[in-house]
Amino acid sequence: MKCLLPLLLIYTFSLSAFAIDGTELLIDIDRRLQPESYEMYRKLINIEPDGDRKEFVLYTVKKGKDNVVALFLDPPGEKGRSSLRQGENMWLYIPNVGRPLRITSLQSVIGGVFNNSDLLRLDYSTEYNVKSITEEKSKYLLTLKAKNNSIAYDQLVMWVDKKNKVPTKIEAYAASGLLIKTLNYSKIKDFGNGIIRPSMLETDSPLYKGYKSVMLFDGIKERQFENKVFTLNYMSKVGELRQ
Repeated sequence: MKCLLPLLLIYTFSLSAFAIDGTELLIDIDRRLQPESYEMYRKLINIEPDGDRKEFVLYTVKKGKDNVVALFLDPPGEKGRSSLRQGENMWLYIPNVGRPLRITSLQSVIGGVFNNSDLLRLDYSTEYNVKSITEEKSKYLLTLKAKNNSIAYDQLVMWVDKKNKVPTKIEAYAASGLLIKTLNYSKIKDFGNGIIRPSMLETDSPLYKGYKSVMLFDGIKERQFENKVFTLNYMSKVGELRQ
């Protein structure tokens, strides 16, 4: 027994030394998907059961943990609209209306399966705690729990590619346990400056059978912004940021 005890202590220490820190991993995943403050372009495609498609082009900027704004560039009928997120508060600016309107995370300013929370997404580590993590041959499996009740999805189950440390699949659940939607990341692309991540995100939902929405990413790069960019008064001026 005296001989076994040191070996047992060494074995226990070795296991804890190599244990995966879920919080650090989730932060790493966020930074591999995008810088903390950035600009990017996205094309969003809503596909209906009969095959009809509606496309949108958005210019999006983010600063820090809480601030995101997206400007509609196309189609022409949507051009000039912008959506702003400050933490869990969201607004939509429509030029003809002339003032921002409050919107909610579960609504969608573009229709389709993506909601406003998807369009103006904060870092996963900002909204979720890691509830559990398991390791498979080529993937990590994370279960994430929302930090508060105002977050769109109560729980996420996330499959993460070990090599690139980016999600490949996410299941989003309500507090009741109902599956709300499934998101699939694909088409890894080198965007430069160390950003190697999926360039496509597809989603479908058992609540919208036959419907599908796709998000294509381009031009992701780190960029710093003044605080005034993420205010209600600036929503009509977001287009001035494009270089």
